[in-house]
Amino acid sequence: MSKPLIELCVEGIDGFLAAQAAGADRVELCASLLEGGLTPSLATIRAAVKAAHIPVHVIIRPRGGDFLYSEAEFASMLEDVTALRTEGVSGVVIGCLTPDGRIDEARTRALVEAARPMSVTCHRAFDMTADAGEALEALVRCGVDRVLTSGQRDTAVEGIAILKHAAEQAAGRIVIMGCGGLDAANIRAVRDATGLTELHFAALTTVPSGMVFRNPHVGMGGTEKDREYQLTITDENAVRETIAAAKS
Repeated sequence: MSKPLIELCVEGIDGFLAAQAAGADRVELCASLLEGGLTPSLATIRAAVKAAHIPVHVIIRPRGGDFLYSEAEFASMLEDVTALRTEGVSGVVIGCLTPDGRIDEARTRALVEAARPMSVTCHRAFDMTADAGEALEALVRCGVDRVLTSGQRDTAVEGIAILKHAAEQAAGRIVIMGCGGLDAANIRAVRDATGLTELHFAALTTVPSGMVFRNPHVGMGGTEKDREYQLTITDENAVRETIAAAKS
């Protein structure tokens, strides 16, 4: 079996640099991974591209939550995609659904057309569709290059059967990129069981903030105050170990 391409999901420029140093073949650059990944700032994108010697794909997601977007939100997604064509980005990562859990083909086609010549990946909005087989055919019709999926389950291990079926259904028309809880202990088993040629994971760990002074009377968001003094970072050692397992 050929060695799979490994994509790392990272947050911000520090996450990008860690993933690249640890041997990732490609990155999906995000902000706010606690919300599943949002569109990063233009300055962050430019910093990653400037430092990159691997392809950079950027998520286009204006908010957390579901993938049913307002007209204003969708317009902002189109503008983001169009702007990135001149920024040296290799690809964009998108996903739009209809209220009944289908791929929104009109919006997906519009995003694909706006993105070219960049590569286009559909993210795990695919895992929120009502019918995986139907959704895959819709993405093929829209000209999407790959789909990121855990097999419509929380983890790739749980979704192995659907991942394998999706790869067979795709038959080379679209790349199936597996994800969902992949690590050094399970990534090879998922690779062998599904035959996937691209795998995606986020090797995250939480470390304490370097802040010494902490105001106990003020919180900056909806999380516990202690969470504001923790950083979620990409663990270079975990990346290296997982890549080694995937390519062994």
